[in-house]
Amino acid sequence: MPQVYYQYPGQHGPDPWGQHGQQGQRSDRGQVMRGVLILAAVAGVVTVVVGLLFMVNAPDEYGLANSRTPLKLQAQPSTGGLAPSVGPGGLGQPLTQAVPSAPPPVPSLPPAPPMQPSSPKRLIIKKLGINAPIKPVGTDKQGAIETPPINNPNLVGWYRYGPTAGQSGPAVMLGHKDTTSRAAVFSRLHEMQYGDTIEVTRMDGTVAIFTVGGIEQADKQTFPTNRVYGNADAAELRLITCGGTYNRVTGHYVDNVIVYARMTGTRKASSSTSSRSSGSSQSSGSSTAASR
Repeated sequence: MPQVYYQYPGQHGPDPWGQHGQQGQRSDRGQVMRGVLILAAVAGVVTVVVGLLFMVNAPDEYGLANSRTPLKLQAQPSTGGLAPSVGPGGLGQPLTQAVPSAPPPVPSLPPAPPMQPSSPKRLIIKKLGINAPIKPVGTDKQGAIETPPINNPNLVGWYRYGPTAGQSGPAVMLGHKDTTSRAAVFSRLHEMQYGDTIEVTRMDGTVAIFTVGGIEQADKQTFPTNRVYGNADAAELRLITCGGTYNRVTGHYVDNVIVYARMTGTRKASSSTSSRSSGSSQSSGSSTAASR
């Protein structure tokens, strides 16, 4: 299958989503997608402005402020303290960030052949009790990625200018962690681990079955751009939300939680699944879980 390049949003100047990440080394899995990066040189430091990473505009937009831990000022970890590879995740295992040159983690199961493009309808993660509708999102006037409306916290956003789930390359989906009053669709995303199953029902009546290869919690200042958005021959999936400590001063979480998965199977959607093209997810996340 010929290599296809997709454009991911970036922007010049201040980033309203608060997601500047340093450009990592080139991944062995492929070149960075054309147009994914916009470089800005500030005081001799090259910073990658990545519109796909999402933070809130209003300090309380992703609320639960009373349950959040105030940010403690501390030194940023050096690159030398990063893990050599993305970890397997799982409860009881601390989530870490890997060095920029680490490749995306993959499961032991062989990849399934990529499918033709078809828009995704629902994201199903039985382990987390998620059966959520998916909404295509693009970019706003400032070039930043749109997020699902906060008044529908159980909606998952799929970046429609990238690959579809099941197509060759990394399909990128994002969801909220919480709102001012409750947990949102990705409130328990940090519980995912190596070997877990993720399903995406598609408009063509098929289901793309993904197996998790790993999960990391990355500082937004050193976001692993190449690892998340770099080209891939196989059909892959990235689920992104917020995580880490909540900074009451900026109104932002300081980290992102990222799940890496690869398609390892497909099947026809059942009539009960394919008929559920809209509605709320069945997320069972608690209001204190940390992931957006």
